[in-house]
Amino acid sequence: MGFFADQYNRFINRCVWSWQGWAHVWRAEPSLRQWIVANFISTPIALWLPLSAGETALLVAGGILVLAAECMNTAIERVVDDISPDIRDAAKQAKDAASAAVALTGVAVGAAWIIIVTHNFL
Repeated sequence: MGFFADQYNRFINRCVWSWQGWAHVWRAEPSLRQWIVANFISTPIALWLPLSAGETALLVAGGILVLAAECMNTAIERVVDDISPDIRDAAKQAKDAASAAVALTGVAVGAAWIIIVTHNFL
């Protein structure tokens, strides 16, 4: 197989694996669906408001980053649960830290919204 064909196959595999991961998180995590609803509400508002391109990009990208954080949270939960179903302090701490990462990402996006809206409209 040639170099370009090999790279194409690798790209296709990465797309398939990413889609499988997304589909798993979609099926397994109601919180992902809640963040998607938030994105479906916030993205059109960000696009509609008279904001700079940078401000709009920040708000839209922030919403997508919350989805990425939720995917990482799910990945950490799966690995921790796969290692052992026993309740262990380290496992709880890892899962709680991953959950905190999602919450902090959401807070960061919320703060960006507040700062941008107050700067532009108040």
